[in-house]
Amino acid sequence: MTPRISQKEVNDAVWNACDTFRGVVDASAYKDYVLTMLFLKYISDVWQDNYDTYKAEYGDAPELIEEMMKNERFVLPKDASFYALYERRFEAGNGERIDKALHAIEEANMGKLNDVFQDISFNSTKLGDDKQKNDILRHMLEDFSKPELNLRPSRIGNLDIIGNAYEFLIKHFAASSGKKAGEFYTPPEVSQLIAELVNPQEGDEICDPACGSASLLMKCAKLIKDRFGNRKYALYGQEAIGSTWSLAKMNMFLHSEDNHRIEWGDTLRNPLLLDGDDHLKHFDIVVANPPFSLDKWGHEAAEADRFGRFRRGIPPKTKGDYAFILHMIETLKPGTGRMGVVVPHGVLFRASSEGEIRKQLIKENLLDMVIGLPEKLFYGTGIPAAILVFRKNKKDNNVLFIDASREYQDGKNQNFLRDEDIQKVLDTAKARESVDKYAYLATLEEIRENDFNLNIPRYVDTFEEEEEIDLEAVLKERKELKADLAKLEVEMEGYLKELGYLTGEE
Repeated sequence: MTPRISQKEVNDAVWNACDTFRGVVDASAYKDYVLTMLFLKYISDVWQDNYDTYKAEYGDAPELIEEMMKNERFVLPKDASFYALYERRFEAGNGERIDKALHAIEEANMGKLNDVFQDISFNSTKLGDDKQKNDILRHMLEDFSKPELNLRPSRIGNLDIIGNAYEFLIKHFAASSGKKAGEFYTPPEVSQLIAELVNPQEGDEICDPACGSASLLMKCAKLIKDRFGNRKYALYGQEAIGSTWSLAKMNMFLHSEDNHRIEWGDTLRNPLLLDGDDHLKHFDIVVANPPFSLDKWGHEAAEADRFGRFRRGIPPKTKGDYAFILHMIETLKPGTGRMGVVVPHGVLFRASSEGEIRKQLIKENLLDMVIGLPEKLFYGTGIPAAILVFRKNKKDNNVLFIDASREYQDGKNQNFLRDEDIQKVLDTAKARESVDKYAYLATLEEIRENDFNLNIPRYVDTFEEEEEIDLEAVLKERKELKADLAKLEVEMEGYLKELGYLTGEE
């Protein structure tokens, strides 16, 4: 029997496979090559594993085996497999062959993988001239052919292990990608917290209109699978950046999430998740970590928006935060809709048009919670952020403010939410009561008195009074220290005289 492999072994192997590129190609560029090759290697191993299983069962009946293979989740053309490419690795044209293989896989799986590889080219000059490119890609094929990266289901067991390895790689690339990291990745602890707050249930339709690599959607899906033991849900998303959309599609495939619809396009300018009547589709859950204060978000066309998303007001031209919030609000189902969104703190208190929009959302009793997060949680920015939770079915008119900004694990360059930090927020959210120096349940009247300003310190007092100083004790200690010092001076003078540094005349 083939020995099973651990998650760590797979993670370490795929991370080591990046060595071919390090020092030659920038991480932001080779990220897409490594993730795509991991995808190709995995589907090739799954295909071969299934083929070998049928062969052992049906023996010398190639026609029957070919028919059985047509029932698999995907089709892998013979010349498009990783192993076909590996066999020809010493020949010129590695980049062109890999690109042709990826396009053949797209064409054979139009429903699931259409256009997924159109934004990636292994024949690109990013990898150097023809000779260098061919050499790099040969090494890459050899890296992924190592025994440690045998990704057959009969070896790795739990199929999610490869999806986890994919997320592991995305996280590591995010850590080294600077500001670009926020375009495709939300830290898993933040995704977990948001998912728990919106509480996904069986049958829910879940959407992320700025889905990145789909990590937040995955967390919501995992909660349902863990709680109910099934996949009775549907995932929807839209992503503006082509290469990131491809990551999301591959991520879904590797997690066996077939019941999904991820669109490529700009959600604010051209929302693509529509119903049969060409209206915005409504969802039970909408979650997102949209780009902070997006400039040039589509302000010029907002007033004439055919979906009426900006009827509460038009956000500022250079800050798209409320544009995303208003879009998300409009896509919530009237009865069950709940929503979690990550925002910069300016969203809580900025005035003018944003202040008017905020006021309207609060008056409509849509805002449920405001949760302040620690600084340095997100890749590419050190600023602290907040989570806003909205609900269409609120049971009261209050808003719960939670200051979780001091609850975290301090890392070198990055802070992390610990399990206990997440649980404290969830417990407080469930109890929905004020907690000294941590949470405050504010009434609509209190928020109105604060001019609808949601800045958390206005509601949660975290001020710690300094301990009162006992002046008499300080004076007493000062006298004792002066006496000790005088005694030491006398002793020191005696030692110096003994050593001849001081004479009696001095």
